[in-house]
Amino acid sequence: MSILEDARAALATGPLCDSCLGRLFADRSFGLANAERGHALRVTLALADDDPFEESEDCWVCEGECDRFDWWAEQAASAVRGYEFDTYQVGTKVPPLLEENDELLREDVGLDPDAGEALKTELNREVGKRIGDLTGAEVEFGRPAVQLTLDLATDEVETHVNSAFVYGRYRKLERDIPQTKWPCNDCNGTGLWQGEPCDGCDGSGYRYDESVEQLSAPVVREAMDGEEAVFHGAGREDVDARMLDSGRPFVIEVMEPRKRDVDADELEADINDFADGKVEVTDLHLATHEMVERVKELDAAKTYRMDVEFGDAVDAEALQDALAELDGATIQQETPQRVTHRRADITRTRAVYDAEGELTDDRHAELRIHGEGGLYVKELVSSDEGRTEPSLAGLLDTDAVVTALDVIDVQGEDEPFATDEFLKE
Repeated sequence: MSILEDARAALATGPLCDSCLGRLFADRSFGLANAERGHALRVTLALADDDPFEESEDCWVCEGECDRFDWWAEQAASAVRGYEFDTYQVGTKVPPLLEENDELLREDVGLDPDAGEALKTELNREVGKRIGDLTGAEVEFGRPAVQLTLDLATDEVETHVNSAFVYGRYRKLERDIPQTKWPCNDCNGTGLWQGEPCDGCDGSGYRYDESVEQLSAPVVREAMDGEEAVFHGAGREDVDARMLDSGRPFVIEVMEPRKRDVDADELEADINDFADGKVEVTDLHLATHEMVERVKELDAAKTYRMDVEFGDAVDAEALQDALAELDGATIQQETPQRVTHRRADITRTRAVYDAEGELTDDRHAELRIHGEGGLYVKELVSSDEGRTEPSLAGLLDTDAVVTALDVIDVQGEDEPFATDEFLKE
């Protein structure tokens, strides 16, 4: 059959709007809207048959939904009023009856079930274009700032505001500050024990009063006017270790932000002012959601500076010989006893890239260790009762313990954490 014969057969099924008629032939004549195709076919058939031209006021297929593109766009724009966004995506929940009508029309005309375009697709596109005109935002099919879903059955617009992300590096300048909130073990973070304030945390619910997260994330959440902020770090240092020099990469994720276009330099200054010298952030940038997984999963080599105390007097030459043995060595480490309560007790193989240091007196030394991500450096020094081999204590045949530890560099093993594809202008 010709396109005119198909169109005539479609009109014979009952009253059709121009959009539903034209949608059958959506793959014809690029650049036309379905309503324009349908109108053109209706006019052509009236001329060919010398019949009076009549617009259809009803439509048995979409039941008037194709006349409400503007209305839906206005509802959607209203639903996200108050949120700052530059990208969006539209989806539509089409009631089963309308989907069935759309299928029956093709069946009655004798067309392929996939001919033209589905009602849902047209609604997404036509309403989406109008939303863009109303808001100035652009459609994005990957991960837009906002997702809008039109529910034809309820006449409601469901909105989902995707998170915003800020990437940077933090330096922890004081000891005994965890990276993230540390709930009290005694009261499970409730702050209460048998109806009274918990003695273990003085009723705060936290083992430590402050964390890197608590000294940074609230500032970002407030700046973006979000519902919640979550801190994601590229690994974590021990509570008693400082994080110095280049700092550790992190991402703060803000849920349902009302503002996205914040000034990163100003935000960095605000965080540092709020942290009051305990924590400092640098290299702050707006980032994409991919940065979270990159920061959490990318292996990172780390450089440590540590003070070490020995059980017996140590000769300077013996120390240098032991460090030379560790320099470039492959280390076998069973899970340290101090973390077996939260990590599987397995044997890990890790590399020491560089080991150097010197005695400050015959019982103390200052060391610098550069190692593979996941290397337990405290146990590299102490041996953890033989669970780490080789170790500095084992090579020197004396007890050795780290008395102060600083992380001074965290870098990706193969490439930088932050590249342009994961950062925003």
